[in-house]
Amino acid sequence: MVENSRAEEPARGEAQSDSQPSVRALGWLNFFLADIQTGVGPFVAAYLAANHWDPRAVGFALTGGGLVTVAIAPFAGGMVDASTHKRRLIAVATLALSLGAVLIAMGSKRPLIAVAMTLIGAAGAFLGPSLAAITLGIVGKSGFDRVFGRNQGFNAAGNVATALALAGVSWALGLRSIFIAAAALAIPVWLTLRRIDPRAIDNDVARGDGGKEETGGLARFFTICTDHTLLIFFACAFLFHFANAAMLPQLGEMLAKGNQRAAAPFMSACIIVTQCVIAASAASVGRLAGSMGRKPLLLIGFGVLPVRGVLYSLTHVTGGLIAIQLLDGVANSIFGVVSILLVADRMRGKGHFNLAQGGLAVCVGLGAALSNTYGGMLARRFGFGWSFVGLAAVGLIGFALLWIGVPETLSRSSVS
Repeated sequence: MVENSRAEEPARGEAQSDSQPSVRALGWLNFFLADIQTGVGPFVAAYLAANHWDPRAVGFALTGGGLVTVAIAPFAGGMVDASTHKRRLIAVATLALSLGAVLIAMGSKRPLIAVAMTLIGAAGAFLGPSLAAITLGIVGKSGFDRVFGRNQGFNAAGNVATALALAGVSWALGLRSIFIAAAALAIPVWLTLRRIDPRAIDNDVARGDGGKEETGGLARFFTICTDHTLLIFFACAFLFHFANAAMLPQLGEMLAKGNQRAAAPFMSACIIVTQCVIAASAASVGRLAGSMGRKPLLLIGFGVLPVRGVLYSLTHVTGGLIAIQLLDGVANSIFGVVSILLVADRMRGKGHFNLAQGGLAVCVGLGAALSNTYGGMLARRFGFGWSFVGLAAVGLIGFALLWIGVPETLSRSSVS
């Protein structure tokens, strides 16, 4: 059955109740997807460092996966806009994540890691846009801020649960066991997808349009490229992730060099602190973004990033480094929720929400990919302390561009 059928659903664009089964399933889908992404994400750097990869080589490996995301993201966004089987896109992307995790568990040889990072990068290009599109298609624009923020809280809670579990697994069985466990976590994702009723998803609403007008690929691309506010924000997003992405992996590398067995528990502690902040704040961020606006929150999120980088350079005390992760939670909670809301603001009524998400994903992926290469080269030449300072400087540039170049995008007439 095509997911556009609305025979048993409320009127187009009307928010669904949080008690509706598909809305509840969306929360748990975010929870379980966070499980598998946590397992194949932050632990890769520590795993490679523990297997005698130098910081530059680790940076190149992580960059490779990011560049795959960058290359695929625009096409992924267009496919999500056009697809009437969005649940299937998530299922296939989850399979790719699982295969990537299995390949990493098979060994640290460069060809295996290259293929694994390619699969992981390709999956990442589809998961974010598909989840946001399904949410918008089910709850409509009036419920999107609140439900998307709540779903980010589920995502963060999933990260916390997985980090705790994987810390125990890695301590008992070694770093390689993390990736086997991550691959197995695809099963609850697939089971939860079956709980989302395809009839609840309005595909016209899911792409940011209440109508059925179709435009060619070039016209859709032109719509995004002529939105100067959106393009400047994309540049800000690039700088944010250029500054942010390498910080946590470098902490793992720094510790793995001195104590391999402690690397995974340390990474888990950092992830737990960050994700607890996100879990506690994401729903509130969504509500605040609908009342006080997008820009004030974004300025806070961008502002704490350079502070975090400088603080990392001032201490190597484990407890202090973990405490600094509170700032990471603040920054990522705000960016993760409000960036998508800003894209939805700019694409409202234009019908290209997921294509614009693809554009955002390109900038995020390119920034993250280059961050790992840039940070790895700085760490190899000058040490980890100066690498954190260099990353903080990039974050400060992003904050300044956001302040000067991006206006408020929330229309007061759209506040429910």
